[in-house]
Amino acid sequence: MQKITPFLWFDGKAEEAMNFYVSIFKNSRVLGVTRYGEAGPGPKGSVMTASFELDGQRFVALNGGPKFTFSPAISFVIDCQTQQQVDELWEKLSAGGRKDRCGWLIDTCIRCVGPCHTFANAAWYLIVPDRPRNAPGSSSSAIKTSSGTSYSQPMPKRDAGTKPKRG
Repeated sequence: MQKITPFLWFDGKAEEAMNFYVSIFKNSRVLGVTRYGEAGPGPKGSVMTASFELDGQRFVALNGGPKFTFSPAISFVIDCQTQQQVDELWEKLSAGGRKDRCGWLIDTCIRCVGPCHTFANAAWYLIVPDRPRNAPGSSSSAIKTSSGTSYSQPMPKRDAGTKPKRG
């Protein structure tokens, strides 16, 4: 039994997001949709929550309004076994969104709000080849310069067959 379920807050796009994610990840399915009734607070019949599984991980999407939006403070790491999986997920999730550095991407930018890295209804992902978490080149190991200072890699997408290059 899964003990922690990510609860994703959307502004009217919960069902659209659920269908988008279920179409991308293998072994995924819609679990159910709950709609607002007469009492609201949303319009009667509109989606309140959408429950789904992505490769066995349960999620709930809520149409909670514009008060809260996504940010890189909460993001998802997706471990891939092959470069083909990295490439496939990279292209599908970034279509209509934005590709960023070091393997980060933002999925469909439905509504941009404010400058640079602020997106509403858009989740952040790190797509990585499956490596031990602290191995050189893994998503959690920083690269050090000769002076010992950490820096980010300039490459946009991770490659399973190569180690990150020092620049």
